[in-house]
Amino acid sequence: MPTLTYREALNQALSEEMERDDRVMLMGEEVAEYDGAYKVSQGLLKKFGPKRVVDTPISESGFSGLAIGAAMYGLRPVVEFMTWSFSLVAYDQIINNAAQVRYMSGGQLSVPIVFRGSSGGGLQVGATHSHTPENWYANVPGLTVITPAFPDDAKGLLKSAIRSNNPVCFLENEKLYGYKDEVPEGEYLTEIGKARVCREGGDLTIVSNSGSTHRALNAAKQLEAEGISVEVIDLRTVKPLDFATIADSVVKTNRVLIVEENKPFAGWGAQVAYQIQRELFDDLDAPIHRLTSLDVPQPYSGKLEQAILPNEERVIAAVREALA
Repeated sequence: MPTLTYREALNQALSEEMERDDRVMLMGEEVAEYDGAYKVSQGLLKKFGPKRVVDTPISESGFSGLAIGAAMYGLRPVVEFMTWSFSLVAYDQIINNAAQVRYMSGGQLSVPIVFRGSSGGGLQVGATHSHTPENWYANVPGLTVITPAFPDDAKGLLKSAIRSNNPVCFLENEKLYGYKDEVPEGEYLTEIGKARVCREGGDLTIVSNSGSTHRALNAAKQLEAEGISVEVIDLRTVKPLDFATIADSVVKTNRVLIVEENKPFAGWGAQVAYQIQRELFDDLDAPIHRLTSLDVPQPYSGKLEQAILPNEERVIAAVREALA
């Protein structure tokens, strides 16, 4: 099985789906001539031509609306945001058009579209370029929200997203683009809405996603040296949420720590915590713990930014608190 970077896995998924279905197209800022801001679209213009790999003006609202209309007419566009922070300019198009058209038309119209791009903090690009907005979009009926943490899931979930007949928000943690791991070749799909148990353990369950999954795994490895056994679940998909996998783990470990990069107020972890206490209260041996970024704008300073993220030191401290 070949080893690919996260960005190479995404590129492979795009290339394979564009080969498979000539209705699939890619558009966004710098996706063609420049091969993408993060080189995810490298080589696609040369392979598929300018009618299917389209450089757009710097107008997220404009090209998102254009792509939504194209999807309604039968194409399957993939829209790249240079960063999901820029998706706020297109918020009305995503929320009021892409997410609502199928319902409001009584199923006469569908919007098979993928909005994808980088998200998350930790790269010293400031408060306006470092949002982790999956919880905002998960609040909207009609949208699927995917946050892959590993290259194989980046490929398998992007292929599944492109084939979906519903609009998908596909958030790629910016710090993971260079992360390498094994990725199956050829026709490889990952089921949307199915979480992944990345590490088995018996003392406590960590529920995480995207870049936070890697912090949780690193923390769990360090805690293992102290005799603490941590199970780590990667959500993969924030919406739909695979609560069954979470429940099976909580019933086994009886303690939970939720780790997410979102800000604390109304993040997806709050919903998970609610469902756990609502359905599994008698299985808990301790209060549910939740670790997020601190409730401040993202600083430019590298040391300050690392301190506000749910870093490994904060994860380890939270695990010890939950076990105490």
